[in-house]
This record gives sequence, C-alpha cells and structure tokens, in this order.
Amino acid sequence: MTQEIGGFAALELHPNVLAAVIATGYEEPSAIQIQAIPVILAGHDMIGQAQTGTGKTAAFALPILSRIDPTKRQPQALILAPTRELALQVATAFETYAKQMPGVNVIAVYGGAPMGPQLKAIRNGAQIVVATPGRLVDHLRRDEKVLSTIQHLVLDEADEMLKLGFMDDLEVIFKAMPESRQSVLFSATLPHSIRAIAEKHLRDPKHVKIETKTQTVTAIEQAHLMVHADQKHAAVLRLLEVEEFDALIGFVRTKQATLDLAAALEAKGYKAAALNGDIAQNQRERVIESLKDGRLDIVIATDVAARGLDVPRITHVMNVDMPYDPESYVHRIGRTGRAGRTGRALLLVTPRERRMLQVIERVTGQKVGEVKLPNAQQVLDARIKKLTNSLAPLVADAEASHGDLLDRLTADIGCSPRALAAALLRKATNGQALTLAEVERDQPLVPSSSGPRERSERSERGERSEREGSRERRAPVPLAEGRARCRTALGARDGIAAKNLLGAILNEGGLVREAIGRIQVRESFSLVELPEEGLERLLTKLKDTRVGGKPLKLRRYRED
Repeated sequence: MTQEIGGFAALELHPNVLAAVIATGYEEPSAIQIQAIPVILAGHDMIGQAQTGTGKTAAFALPILSRIDPTKRQPQALILAPTRELALQVATAFETYAKQMPGVNVIAVYGGAPMGPQLKAIRNGAQIVVATPGRLVDHLRRDEKVLSTIQHLVLDEADEMLKLGFMDDLEVIFKAMPESRQSVLFSATLPHSIRAIAEKHLRDPKHVKIETKTQTVTAIEQAHLMVHADQKHAAVLRLLEVEEFDALIGFVRTKQATLDLAAALEAKGYKAAALNGDIAQNQRERVIESLKDGRLDIVIATDVAARGLDVPRITHVMNVDMPYDPESYVHRIGRTGRAGRTGRALLLVTPRERRMLQVIERVTGQKVGEVKLPNAQQVLDARIKKLTNSLAPLVADAEASHGDLLDRLTADIGCSPRALAAALLRKATNGQALTLAEVERDQPLVPSSSGPRERSERSERGERSEREGSRERRAPVPLAEGRARCRTALGARDGIAAKNLLGAILNEGGLVREAIGRIQVRESFSLVELPEEGLERLLTKLKDTRVGGKPLKLRRYRED
C-alpha cells in the first residue's frame, strides 16, 4: 500500500469502504475529511462549517457507510440536500463508495420523479436515503413511519435549505425520526437560524471548521473552457496545438488518468510522462529532472504527486479534472508564474462542475474568464506558425551554404526548386499537408457545452444542420386550455434537459407534476407550459431559481 492510500487507511474506515476509496484512485483525504470522519465514526453529533468543493460529501459518506449494517433491510441514514441536482450528486457518491458493500442500496428522493417507485424503494429497505425536504415531506404524508428506523441524519448545505424556505419541512422531518439518531449538519455559513436548529436538534455537537483563506494569483492568467467529460482528451489536444508553452503540467484526479492522458499525448508526438503516487521515488526524480532540462515538455500528475514540484520553465498549468477544493486549485496553478514570471492556467469545466467554478472565483476573488475551443482554422494557423518559427532562422545563410546542392538536386531529380522545397516540407512535417481538411481528419471538432458551435466550424465541416435550424424556427404546439407558455434562455447548449427544468420548477415552485405541461428544449432556449392561474405569483417565486448553475429567469412567452 502506498503512503497516500495510507492516509485514508489511518482513518479506520470499514475495510470495504476503504477498498472502494482506493478503487476510485483518490490518494489522500482532504482537510474536512481528516477532521470530520473520526468524529462521525465515533457517533458524535457534529456541525461542519465548510464550503462546497472541500470534499465534504466523502467526509460524511465514508463514515456513515462504515456504520451501516447491510444485513438490515431498512432505511438507516438520511441525507437532506437543498436541490435535486445536489441530491443526485450525493446519491451517486454514496453508490460509488458502497460498490464493495453487497446489500447496501441507495435511493434518491426528489421532486419531478414518480413518487410510487421512490416510496417502494424506501419500504423495500434502501439503507441510504438522499432526499430534498419538500419531496420527503410528501412521502411522510403517505407513510408517517417511513423514517422511523433512521439512525444517522445529515443536513448538507443547511444554509441553502433555509434560503429556499424549507424550515417548516425540516421540522416535520425531525419529528418523524428517532430522537436517538446521530445528527450531522454541514453549512458554509452559520447564521442565527442554523445555530437555532443545532441547539434544538443536535446533542452536544462537535464543531469542525475548515478555514477558507482568500488567495490571490494575480501573476497568473486564468481561463476556463466548458467541455463534456468524454471530450476532455480531444479538448486537451486542441488546446496544446494553439497554446504557446515552454513546459506544462496537467492535473487529473486519479492515477489511471495520469497514465491514460500521458499515453494519448505521447501517441501524438508530445514529450509527455505521468506522475502519480505509484511511481517510485527514483523514477519521479527522473521525470522532474527531464522536465527541467527539456527532455520532457508535459507532465500529467495527481495533486499529491505534484507537491513540492518547482520547475521554473513551467509556463502553463492545465486543470484537466476539476480540483476538489479552491485551495487545491490555488496550489495547482501556483506551479507556474514563479519568481516574478507570468503564467497561464486553464481549467476544463463540465456542466455539472459550474458550481465549483463559482466557488473558486469567490474564494480567490478573481474571475476565471471563459475561452472557446480553438476551431480548425486556429489550429492550422498555429501549426503553420510553428513551422515558420522553426525554418526562419535557417533561411539567412541557407542559399550560400546549400545553393549549389539545390541546383544539383533539382537537375538530378528533374524538378523545379518549388517542387523540391515542397518535398522537403512534406518530410519536415511528417507528411502533414497543413490544410483545414488535414486538421479535421487529425482532430475532429469537439463543441463546447456552454454554447453552440462557432459558425465557421460548422461551415468548415459542412455540418451546418438544416435540421437544427428547423428545430429553432418551428412553431410551438397549441396550448391546452388553462395553460400559459413561458420561456427561459436556457437550452440544450447549456447542457439542460427537460428533466432538469421539471425538477427545478417542482422543487422550488411548490407545484405537483400534473400542473406542468409540455417542456420543449431547443438549442438556445426552452419553452415550459405552466398554469395560467397564479402565473405571475409562480414566476415571482421562481425568480431566484438556478438550473445547472445558471439563472432560470422564466418569462411569459408572447407568440407574435
């Protein structure tokens, strides 16, 4: 077992939980995990003050799973989350950490999904219930005993729950659980309302607080790029084509990811290597020395493996995977911009990680601007520029030193100087034609998930779809009586699906599923059918609602 894995082993987690953590490739517990896990394992009530992105989900999921009895087919742990999106995220984390615990089942309970299957899963003995307060109260109205076996309660992002008006629902939920339960509360802030909940419902709670220091990285130019998770390797290759870097370090979350990405870069001709916790110390030292002296230009590393790495020639840091917390982000990008130099940091963000980007910006006090994926023309221009820079120094005295050889070769081959130069260029570029078509074959376009493809990219590939255009222009279907059609600027380009809009409106609008009609998601906007009666009041209620980290901003749609 490596030293990094030993960090989790020292927390005395259940062996099967520890095995699942190791299988994910996580190397070292975060600050909140180191402090909170022993407290929760010991059975204490706890108040944890920590920002989103500090690793707090694992801080409560790992010890709770370690205390679950898989042989008991009944709900044992309840995790309350303020939104559907967070509930799904937490449930997914529990499922990941419970993979090596046969018999442990997780159910996510939230508005916008049928109630019957959710209640059935709880009654059938799902040990872990992750729920939004509103939907859970709906289930309690059907079965007031549904939470009677809960032994562990977690309120995740308690301050956000109160902002969304769930105080009354929380009181109903508290009364439905045994008083002997263990209660854990996580909140980024501790206003009076949160302290009142703790005083009333927690028993002699332990306090765990992770200080979030405001960091500044003014010498480093920061930018982010929206991509889908399965597009990351292609996006990295595109960015490397146009970024002018001396040396670059790329950060990923797992050891396997370092090997996979380094291998992909080597296959494309880059001088790249992996750096992770499984690499022996002498090999690690060789990798760092090779990066320092120019034998390597790119290192793909995990956070732990890159600690202490100080290579002055690193001009770029690429966060291929989102860091777990803002502090890690600051540490990562601090690998560049050293000794008064400037540096550049790029961050790949998936649609589900928009929230973490906002946390990073808030903690660092700096905006991380968005850049678009380079299109084919930009890649082609970058390739030609590199070739130009490599040839320019050779031209000055080339005719004097090789002019006679040129005359002889053109005579012997029977070709023009232009034809010979073209042949030598082909050899110098390893057969690359340096045309748009060549770029497209070499690197298929990866559209950004934050917006539609650039028009120029569509035309380059001949992919401007008339079908897309017709979808945007087609007339809305006729409205049913008693309904009004509303519009939001969120659409497919924002990574939004109909189920996301439905869940958000149900969760925060207080509606039943039957009240919402047809939802049409277009490329750049969406249409939602809502009850005509009380519409303005409903829109006011939804005015601060966010979906996928972006404002919903529903407005009545006027069909002119």
